[in-house]
Amino acid sequence: MKDYKTTNAPDTTITFDRNEVEAPTENIYKAISIIAKRANQINQELKQELIEKLDEFATHNDSLEEVFENKEQIEVSRFYEKLPKPTAIAVQEWLDNEIYFRTPDEQDDKLA
Repeated sequence: MKDYKTTNAPDTTITFDRNEVEAPTENIYKAISIIAKRANQINQELKQELIEKLDEFATHNDSLEEVFENKEQIEVSRFYEKLPKPTAIAVQEWLDNEIYFRTPDEQDDKLA
């Protein structure tokens, strides 16, 4: 699992150069499709990591300790909320050529 806490993806919405985004595939729609699939993967990984961290605080009894545990849970949740959105991370990975992709149709054409 990649460490998304050290990414240099922007925290806010920015405008990207269309030519730079579509350059690897020469098709903006294909590039966006690949970026969207990677963003979904990143989202699932972050969600799983967050769930695992929050499960550490889970208790099965009601007590005053629960208030203190909730504060810790809130801190963990806020940390994940401050991370760049999965889409921003995926776009940055795409621009840094860190995403591997292949098109099966083109692979078959090259073999023939």
